[in-house]
Amino acid sequence: MKARKLRRPAAEVAPDIAPLAQNRLLGERRLSPADAIDRTRVTVNLAESPLAWLARRGLLTSPQFQAGERLRHDFMLAGHAPSVTMRWDAVPGRGSGGDPTSAQLDARRRFDTAVAAAGPGLSDVLWRVVCLGDGLETAEKALGWPARAGKLVLTLALDRLAAHYRLA
Repeated sequence: MKARKLRRPAAEVAPDIAPLAQNRLLGERRLSPADAIDRTRVTVNLAESPLAWLARRGLLTSPQFQAGERLRHDFMLAGHAPSVTMRWDAVPGRGSGGDPTSAQLDARRRFDTAVAAAGPGLSDVLWRVVCLGDGLETAEKALGWPARAGKLVLTLALDRLAAHYRLA
């Protein structure tokens, strides 16, 4: 007899998480031999964040998802995301790209306040999963945690974040 996964009731699942057309990039992934039960390839949405993936499967509540998305938005707006393109400024750090705008400064302040509200042990998983988009398994390995611990710690961190944003 197989054990069933416990899921949250459908009423708690965020209703507005269905991927929009612009947030959909379908691709195929090859499964590892250990995971390949009845097929070796699966179709996945490559543009979906780990947070949205968890929420769409009923593993996060709507306030948890909204808090995570709010933190990710401030992270991106603050300019903390790693740069993936070359800067074409004549002198880096000068001109239009060098001075942060007031919107960036406000976003940095909001981000720093939210991370501080989550606490020192929980901010690491928020930064990796929510902001950088690492999967739970990748975050667990990077943080030196045992398998399956990431989901529990992430939900605790998102609960604190939702309380900070007064979403709960």
